[in-house]
Amino acid sequence: MTNAKEILSDMNDRSREVFRTVVESYLESGEPVGSRTLTRSLNEKVSAATVRNVMQDLEFLGLLNSPHVSAGRIPTQMGLRMFVDGLLEVEDLQARDRAKIDATLGKNGGDVGGMLDRVGSALSGVTQGASLVLTPKQESELRHIEFVSLAQDRALVVLVFSDGHVENRLFSPPPGQTPSSMREAANFLNSLIEGRTLGGLRRDMQKEIDARRQEIDVLAQEMIESGLAAWEADDADKARLIVRGRANLLGEGGVPAELDLIRSLFDDLERKQDIAEFLELTEDGEGVRIFIGSENKLFSLSGSSLVVSPYMNSDRKIIGAVGVIGPTRLNYGRIVPIVDYTAQLVGRLLSDRS
Repeated sequence: MTNAKEILSDMNDRSREVFRTVVESYLESGEPVGSRTLTRSLNEKVSAATVRNVMQDLEFLGLLNSPHVSAGRIPTQMGLRMFVDGLLEVEDLQARDRAKIDATLGKNGGDVGGMLDRVGSALSGVTQGASLVLTPKQESELRHIEFVSLAQDRALVVLVFSDGHVENRLFSPPPGQTPSSMREAANFLNSLIEGRTLGGLRRDMQKEIDARRQEIDVLAQEMIESGLAAWEADDADKARLIVRGRANLLGEGGVPAELDLIRSLFDDLERKQDIAEFLELTEDGEGVRIFIGSENKLFSLSGSSLVVSPYMNSDRKIIGAVGVIGPTRLNYGRIVPIVDYTAQLVGRLLSDRS
């Protein structure tokens, strides 16, 4: 399917203006927009029939949809995504919104939990939406880790820290993982976990992977030089070790020890690679993003949007995020600067505390 940004760049000025006007009218009113309404809003004076033709073209492209046969058009999820990425004009933060946020968060007293509660109240009050606050990630040593499969593309990791703190995080596991493979990964990690933070555990796993790759390279090169095997590359990133004359080798008393060892190393590497991906997905947070409709996998709600922005500590490291959840027809131009400003303010307040 053609990329949405490519569609936008291929549009002529009239189609782009009709599309922008439909989306902006829908975001403001929540109602389908008809051709007669549009003719009164466009800069260019055109007939209602011409506008209907343009809207039909936009509907064919998957950007607009008609909820009823006789109704006007509303933007599809793809249309909203394209509008946000290519046409959204972000407003300056309004003075009254800034004042409300500053008044709620200005007192840098009490514990961090209390401050973050005030963040949620401030965002909800200013935006009239539901707020989301992700607290700073723990960097203390781990005691136990558990992976729980929730769906094919969604899982939960339960982290138990040495101080007794328990933290749950949602993530998308690597493809092909099963509940049993997740339990195996958790058992393997728990055997190594003592005295390590999540970041330290991930770095140690990467060292293990690098060491196994070196062993594989040495063994594979020996087999290639002896004529027992050859590399067959499918592309620049993936290569398979093809073993030649395997039937003859088996006939001479079984698989050579080198081949047995290299196979076990490949299996070990693949398992550790999956575990490393688990850790990376667990540790890394999202950047500044707008999730629209079914993109919002955290909640699996097709009729909602999430505007989220990370906040950082004094070392410019992302330690949490704040956001607003609402219907897909959010006033994105106003919400984005509010969320961004709140995240920056939280980062400054936490840096001042430390």
